[in-house]
Amino acid sequence: MDKFGKSQPVKRIEDQRFLTGQGQYIDDDVPGDALFAAFFRSPVAHGKIATLDLDAAREADGVRLVMALDDLSASGIDTVLNAAIVTNRDGSKAAAPDRHMLAKDRVRFVGEPVAVVVAETQAQARDAVELIWMETNDLPAKLDLDAGGETLHEEAPDNRAFDWGMGDETATEAAFQDAVHTVELNVADNRAIIASIEPRGCRASWSDGRLHVAYSGQGVWAMRGQLAQKLKMEAEAIRVTTPDVGGGFGMKVMPYPEYFCVAVAAMRLGQPVHWMSDRSEAMLSDHHGRDLTSFAEMAFDADHRITAYRVHSKVNLGAYNSHFGQAIQTDLFSKVLMGAYDVQTTYLRVEGVYTNTTQVDAYRGAGRPEAIYVLERILDRAARELGVDPWELRRKNFIQPEAFPYKTATGETYDAGEFDMVLTRAGEQVQGFADRKAADAKRGLIRGQGLCYYIESILGDPSENAKIELREDGTVNLYVGTQSNGQGHETAYTQFLSGQIGVPMDQITVIQGDSDQLPSGGGTGGSRSVTLQGTATLATIDVMIAAFTPYLAGKMGVEEADVSFDHETFRAPGSNLTPTLIEAAEMARADGRTDLLQHEAHITLEARSFPNGAHVAEIVIDSYTGETWVDRYTVVDDFGNLINPMLAAGQVHGGVAQGIGQALSEHVVHDAQGQLLTASLMDYALPRAVEIPMIKFTSAPVPSTTNPLGMKGCGEAGTVGALAAVANAVQDALWDHGVRQADMPFTPHRVWELLTHGSVAAD
Repeated sequence: MDKFGKSQPVKRIEDQRFLTGQGQYIDDDVPGDALFAAFFRSPVAHGKIATLDLDAAREADGVRLVMALDDLSASGIDTVLNAAIVTNRDGSKAAAPDRHMLAKDRVRFVGEPVAVVVAETQAQARDAVELIWMETNDLPAKLDLDAGGETLHEEAPDNRAFDWGMGDETATEAAFQDAVHTVELNVADNRAIIASIEPRGCRASWSDGRLHVAYSGQGVWAMRGQLAQKLKMEAEAIRVTTPDVGGGFGMKVMPYPEYFCVAVAAMRLGQPVHWMSDRSEAMLSDHHGRDLTSFAEMAFDADHRITAYRVHSKVNLGAYNSHFGQAIQTDLFSKVLMGAYDVQTTYLRVEGVYTNTTQVDAYRGAGRPEAIYVLERILDRAARELGVDPWELRRKNFIQPEAFPYKTATGETYDAGEFDMVLTRAGEQVQGFADRKAADAKRGLIRGQGLCYYIESILGDPSENAKIELREDGTVNLYVGTQSNGQGHETAYTQFLSGQIGVPMDQITVIQGDSDQLPSGGGTGGSRSVTLQGTATLATIDVMIAAFTPYLAGKMGVEEADVSFDHETFRAPGSNLTPTLIEAAEMARADGRTDLLQHEAHITLEARSFPNGAHVAEIVIDSYTGETWVDRYTVVDDFGNLINPMLAAGQVHGGVAQGIGQALSEHVVHDAQGQLLTASLMDYALPRAVEIPMIKFTSAPVPSTTNPLGMKGCGEAGTVGALAAVANAVQDALWDHGVRQADMPFTPHRVWELLTHGSVAAD
């Protein structure tokens, strides 16, 4: 590809192989001598294991190994998964129960792995799993979000995992006492299944004293560290790789029990061992998302300016602590608790509760989408109760551009933003709502409009690495520490590097997902990838140019200070020699200067950046059936500077689709015994293409000041804004019909009940 202007909408280069079936996923590269693993999972939500008989499975055709926890422990490994623990509001440590890689003595959710079978074929492994006999002394299932009920862990007799708080409780209470107006709202955020197009899977092999684990995940170095710690090995003796990944969504960050079991099996048997979950197995055992309730309160002065905000959330952790700990959950919630608004005092209380369900993803248990959802829902309620235009209520309370950098009441510093400008541009694109609403009413349809102004934080691991290799054939390899899960990283990184060094895109190859290629990397999560990796790549280019400069000064016969690089060629006054980077590499190779052919850099960003934007949804409800659909969707986002606007738009489209799905149809349901009733795509209602409208996306960049590229990230922004925008639109449509409380998911039956009875029967 020839040169082009920067920040242009270049088509995704990886799509050529993906759309022609040339992608290489975990299940596409199974070694010919591989054995296959299958897991016996608990069929009950809660019970003490009375009998676990593995003998029939061990004698089955083709079976090479069967392990329960005792067998796994006999390998000498640490079978307890990590989980960070927060400090409670009273200064005590939160509950810290052990979660073993296979169940110990008791099972705590349907789908919990109890034993693993390894056989010569996948069919043999699955058949042998059916021969395992387990008897349990069943215990009552705990499913609600209140403390109490049947105890899951001795460390938490009331099932409260933690009771964490932040902010100034006393000042917040005083502000409420002095408030002219107060508004309160109970908000439910329904549980969702992260149904990535490719389920989880892994493969392990053992050769010459070295372990190789390949898995479908979001980064390799954290996984290598966990494997080294639990298997009691040196990290250098472990190689972790990740091939193409069909979706991650935060759910694939965690080191799950299966990965360790497969690694131990490969080491014991001396053959590669492969495992791939099927869809129902994934829906049972993958970490779910969200599932919390929040009681939110907001205080206003006489001029409708927010003076204080208070939230008490109860979070469903599932049966165990999140792998990365509640610290991440509460941290992410606090970063954007105040949204885009100038509020002087706040108090947040989060209670984590154990239930007999699979775990909730640490990045969605109480994170950015949840915080913004609660905030924007209560702002919408406040506008209605106070008789204020919801757009103007937000404008009145926005942090003003001259106030940046702005330190929020939660201690976070927002670096840059022009929220009113972004909201105004959104308003310009949604004119004519009143006319559309009137036209629908004549046909028995109810139209509502919902607004959400979101802000989110990006960073995750603040450090990243990059390596650039100048190859003999004139091509360039870029080694990165992040991991694409379908976002288009190859295109973004190639486009960025091409624009910086003048090498055509088709001569650049991005290499990712291999712990042997870089000393470390932060993986993908928290919308960090392009910002961090772009900054690391830029730093590597600086190292490379600095290394070439003295060498080329000698070739040009000039002083080092006179040599410059203009993103295309090296130049110096008084010299006719103007080599490109590739030509300079050829010269260095001919002179034996191989040290100039490979360069690395490590960077650490000191502060976060904060993407923000306005989402406006228009929904239509059939008043006779309750059928609800999104008719129009408009987004104006401030993502800072963009490398490729087309990729940013694609990320927004995907995120909005995910948000619409949760708002209108997706909902995890367990019965009273803790059995998952939505364990297949026949029962779990993912959104379909026909249910997603055309999404209008506009970029309104205000460059970040916290990184040299001025980027703000965009990976999760669509979902963060979509939940509240759609929910507020439904509430807007139902308000004139007397409905004062409407919670997701807005299924036809639920909306019909609201219209008919003003309330919804308990699920």
